[in-house]
Amino acid sequence: MNMDLFAEDQRKQIKKQVPLADRIRPKTLEDFVGQEHIVGKGKILRKMIDNDKLISLILWGPPGSGKTTLARIIAHLTKSHFIQFSAVTSGIADVKRVIREAKNRLRIYNQRTILFIDEIHRFNKTQQDTFLPHVENGTITLIGATTENPSFEVIGPLLSRTRIFTLKRLTPPEIKKILNRAIKDKSKGLGQYKIKISPQALDLIIQGSNGDARIALNAVEVAVETTSPDKEGVHYINLKTAEEALQSKALLYDREGEEHYNVISAFIKSMRGSDPDAALYWLARMIEAGENPRFIARRMVIFASEDVGNADPQALSVATAAAQAVEFVGMPEAQINLAQAATYLASAPKSNASYAGLLSAKEDVKRTLNLPVPLHLRNPATPLMKKLGYGKDYKYPHNFPGAKVEQEYLPKALGKRKYYRPK
Repeated sequence: MNMDLFAEDQRKQIKKQVPLADRIRPKTLEDFVGQEHIVGKGKILRKMIDNDKLISLILWGPPGSGKTTLARIIAHLTKSHFIQFSAVTSGIADVKRVIREAKNRLRIYNQRTILFIDEIHRFNKTQQDTFLPHVENGTITLIGATTENPSFEVIGPLLSRTRIFTLKRLTPPEIKKILNRAIKDKSKGLGQYKIKISPQALDLIIQGSNGDARIALNAVEVAVETTSPDKEGVHYINLKTAEEALQSKALLYDREGEEHYNVISAFIKSMRGSDPDAALYWLARMIEAGENPRFIARRMVIFASEDVGNADPQALSVATAAAQAVEFVGMPEAQINLAQAATYLASAPKSNASYAGLLSAKEDVKRTLNLPVPLHLRNPATPLMKKLGYGKDYKYPHNFPGAKVEQEYLPKALGKRKYYRPK
């Protein structure tokens, strides 16, 4: 048997098993589509990549916007040693091993190490702390990729030592350009097939991808491979085929893209507007999209104080109990607890008096800064303090009828300022 032919056949089989989205990843910035605001000619990230002068950075953007592709381009072009691993499958032991190897590489070969961590938001605080000092001293250059807001998911010390680049959702023309390239590419794409795709089908895939190139490419690949060619060998992709290829993709995407923020906003505003039906709908959207139930529970705990407040003090207990149930019961059963809390909060009377009062008080604090605490409210912890008048003339409320007595509790400069105005 010809071993060269056998090896070639093996390569073809392996290639066929690799998803289209991975096969056609560009290796140069010239072939990279989108994100002109950071990798266009003259932009700072473009300059850093072209000159191989990278600093530690975090790529933040929705799925399918090009974060991993950018990292692969850097890997292809850099003279530094490039290591990639995912925060989903890697732990502290892996990080420590990489750091140890990076130190040796720098000491022996004077070669720096670029460490690319996909889904860095999945690393907890302890794991992020592990490589913090090595980013600081230059042992590694860190590239993190995340779909989550780094302000919430990345520790402050690490944020201060990295530069954040925000990637945008790809536009329909950009998705179309990527698809056309994949369809025509004979070596890595679908160019070996004869493909005719109707304008309606192409438009549906583009719109249905919601700016995620991976979803669009996967849909086209599925559509082509599940469509039998006609007598002339043409795979014709019509609207129905495109619809089937896109099945259940949108919700999976929505959990981490812009829709993540849009849907939670609609959920909160439905509860604020006392519409339990709408609240349940948006809750169901999040659950079906695979949203983290802890995130939903946290938002309801905040809502219970911000929007219901003392109009129904029990609301905070209900929301907190739902959050505890998420931890104790887990999904999918905890969705029942979330639904109970959501309908309770939506149906409860509303008052933002506590929150509004806090904001008003904070404005006075910023305006007046460090007003002195009135002497009668100070604690005379030492004889000297007592001699200076600390605690003098303080009226102990429990010594008075109803445990209430008139006296000033605010700094004199604020007078009888009112912050809390219950409705």
